[in-house]
Amino acid sequence: MNFLWLNDFKALAASGSFSRAADERNVTQPAFSRRVRALEEWLGVELFDRRSQPAKLTVTGEWFSDIADELLERVGALPGEAQAVSEAHSATLRIASTHALSFTFLPRWLRTLETRTTVGPVQLMSDVLQRCEALMQQGKVQFVLCHAHPMSKGGLQSDPYVSALVGKDVLVPVCSADSNGAPLFTLESKKDITVPLLQYSTDSWIGRITRAVLGQQLALLKTQVVVTAHLASVLRTMSLDGRGVAWLPWTLVEEDLAAGRLVKASLDDRFDIPTEIRLYRSTVPAGKAGEAFWDAVPTAAST
Repeated sequence: MNFLWLNDFKALAASGSFSRAADERNVTQPAFSRRVRALEEWLGVELFDRRSQPAKLTVTGEWFSDIADELLERVGALPGEAQAVSEAHSATLRIASTHALSFTFLPRWLRTLETRTTVGPVQLMSDVLQRCEALMQQGKVQFVLCHAHPMSKGGLQSDPYVSALVGKDVLVPVCSADSNGAPLFTLESKKDITVPLLQYSTDSWIGRITRAVLGQQLALLKTQVVVTAHLASVLRTMSLDGRGVAWLPWTLVEEDLAAGRLVKASLDDRFDIPTEIRLYRSTVPAGKAGEAFWDAVPTAAST
């Protein structure tokens, strides 16, 4: 039996019109009629009384209507069930991470986890948060790693997703240093001095956090946006080039700060933004390897 016949049957049962049902199924009426007849021949019974207009279901056709619904529902569920079976036996972890964390935090964090549990093959996708969220929602990854802050809500911060705190970070205002090691630009500048800012684009996740936390404070400063980019790594390069002040994750610029290539653009921490690093997952079972990995995460997070 061709499963297309079931949808043909349902279309004709709904309208009673061969021409209308054929149009709905995007086939010619003769081809549609042959497919309905093929289903009847396969079953060995007539499903429609063609003597009436519109065509009506026979008694057997009425019975088969419920059977067709059950079969279509069962067939529709098969891909998901097959993927679930495959997932349950898959040893590969699929993790999506924002760019900034995939460059720095993620490799170190995985090494820590490997001292506590066996981590098999990892398929890592590094992308912007919106794309990471989409991959999770489409079931293409089991986990998403990203920064989080209570003043900025993302698409994974609601049902059916849960998260674990796996680390902490700070977004710090940095710039390059002059020949004496002092910041080229400072957020404590006099009112007549304009501070050049390296700004995140409007759809950047780190940018959304920065604006949510410091928007009012920055509005009081005399600043000028000189560069706008989506990625923290791009703004880091611009900072190193002396173009202005950018809020960058400590995990990304820790070595730059230690080496003096970058310095903080503020004398205190009032412009710092403490953030969390969270691992998100769906409440849908993640398979044997995924669940073992998740169970090891809180242990690593407590260190």
